[in-house]
Amino acid sequence: MTISLAPFVPSQQDVVKKMLELAQVNEKDTVFDLGCGDGRILITAIKDFNAKKAVGYEMRDDLYKNTTIKIQKEQLENRIKIFNEDLLNANITDATVITLYLTTSGNSRLKPKLSLEAQPGVKVVSHDFDIVGWEYAKRENFGGHTIYLYEIPDAFSTTRKRRRLS
Repeated sequence: MTISLAPFVPSQQDVVKKMLELAQVNEKDTVFDLGCGDGRILITAIKDFNAKKAVGYEMRDDLYKNTTIKIQKEQLENRIKIFNEDLLNANITDATVITLYLTTSGNSRLKPKLSLEAQPGVKVVSHDFDIVGWEYAKRENFGGHTIYLYEIPDAFSTTRKRRRLS
């Protein structure tokens, strides 16, 4: 049985833009949104930040179907791919940026996958909920929200923690 890692609560558009700005998304990036909901991060990454590609995972059928229609209406299906699957099954090896708006416990369930599968240099941006035990590269308060930016593997590297202490 698949268990949701967060309820669907859409990120406000200004928060979406701030998340992508913080990750410095550009034309070289492949942005993954794990739990992509209505697809607004995917579409914004392509339209406003000119990301090379955007990939979303959404397990709720209704959201998946509506987002697929929205992507087609925007004529972005050649640059946005969405999967109707559990984000814990996502193949994230091509990601350069991963966006999250899960819960703290959802982030904790996802953390081992990110640690093992995300390539060095990947930026992970989390809206409102931190990844417990990881060190963020940046934390920004924005319009009543908190955005966390993590960099793989520095977020969980013991070498970085030792360097900071010396």
